[in-house]
Amino acid sequence: MGEYRLDTVLSAVADPTRRAILDRLRAGDARVTDLASAFPISLNSTSKHIKVLERAQLVHREVRGRDHVLSLRGEALGEAVAWMQQYREFWELRLEALEAFVLADDAGEATDAATEASGTDSSEGAAR
Repeated sequence: MGEYRLDTVLSAVADPTRRAILDRLRAGDARVTDLASAFPISLNSTSKHIKVLERAQLVHREVRGRDHVLSLRGEALGEAVAWMQQYREFWELRLEALEAFVLADDAGEATDAATEASGTDSSEGAAR
């Protein structure tokens, strides 16, 4: 995915109204006027949000007579997710290493606590 397209997609989905429009379109195609009625903003404002989604190639508009019908295009989202997946793998490796470190440290503290409870010191045991 080109960097400009990725920027456009991420900017488009950064807004909660645009995400809500995409969520609605997951259920199927919708007329612009029907989408606009679902939001507490004007038809003009909804149209501006839709234009942002169109530029990001997240929705497709088809004119049917007087109706403008929108459909979801998921390809651009899939490409953005694929890009983000690289970083998910990066962080998962680091989180696994952190978990292993914490578990090993907890096991070491448990051993130290057991040694203290028994009243023996590992250095004393070595001297005997």
